[in-house]
Parts: sequence; structure tokens; C-alpha cells
Amino acid sequence: MSLFQPAEFGPVFEPLVAVDRCRSLGAGRAHAADHKSLQRATLATAFGDAQLVDLDMARCCLAGVWLLHDFLHESHAISQQIETPSGSFWHGVMHRREGDFSNAKYWFRHVGRHAVFDELGPQIESLAGEGDSGALRLIIPAGTFDPFGLVDACQAAVRSGDDGFCRRVQQLEWELLFRHCFRHAIGS
Repeated sequence: MSLFQPAEFGPVFEPLVAVDRCRSLGAGRAHAADHKSLQRATLATAFGDAQLVDLDMARCCLAGVWLLHDFLHESHAISQQIETPSGSFWHGVMHRREGDFSNAKYWFRHVGRHAVFDELGPQIESLAGEGDSGALRLIIPAGTFDPFGLVDACQAAVRSGDDGFCRRVQQLEWELLFRHCFRHAIGS
């Protein structure tokens, strides 16, 4: 399982990511009170004293934190401007959460083979419980993470209302992708 440590991301991101990251598979409910804090997280402020070495990855972090707080429109406005595999990854996750499953798959085709996929497969297997075998087969066929399978599993989970496993997978996906983008943004 991911050992996500909010303090790793500095004083601006820490309170924004030290929240319940097991979000709805749908759009969720954005809270107006969070909007001001999120607006204060900019490229100039969010990374503290760290020197940014990859602005696209830094923007990916901003897209991710807006998405975490269920501000899909704001996340989308950022991610659609990032023409990299990680930008497309955030873009695909956002469309999956809004329920536009075919558009999510379109963006995942732009991702290609992402480094985070290799981390996801083994960790997803450890999340699975007794009743999760159907979704597990979709998400990690042959032990390898399949983002299209996760889209299909999330769509089925939304329809059935049995979304616990997919929500845990989505949380792990968010944590690993955010950490990946943050580390590349600051060159660590």
C-alpha cells in the first residue's frame, strides 16, 4: 500500500492533501470553504522554497489537488493545458470522475505507458478483498495496471452502487500520481 505522507509535500500542499483522499467515483461535492485555500496554491507558492525544474509536473500537482477537493472544472482547466503523459493522466481521471467514461479513455490513450502504472499493479492486488475479483480482473489483467479496465470497473461500480474497491484503487492512483508529479516538479 502507498505510504502517502502529506508532510512530504510542504506547508502549502500538506493541509490540502491531509484530507480523506478516498473520493467519490463521481463528481463529489466541492466545498466553497476549500476554494480560497486552493486558490492560494499557485506555482509561485505551492512548492515553498523548492526550485521547480518541471513546470508541467508542477501544474499537474495543481490539477490533482483541485480534483482531490472535487473542483472538477478547475482541475480540467489546468490539466487540459498540459500536453504530457501526466497531464493526460490527470485529464483522464477527471473525465472518469465526471462520468464521461469514453472521454476518459480518450485521454488515457494519450497517456501511453506511464511510470505510475508499474507501481499500481502490485499495490492494487493488496487492496482487493474477497468480493473484488471481478473488478480486479478488469483493473490489473495479468498483474499489470490497465487504466481502461479501471474506467470500466468504475463505470460498473457507479451503476451497481458497490464502489468501495474502486474508490480505494482511485485513492491509490491519486496518491501515486500526485507523488510522482511532485517529485518530478522539484527534481527529486
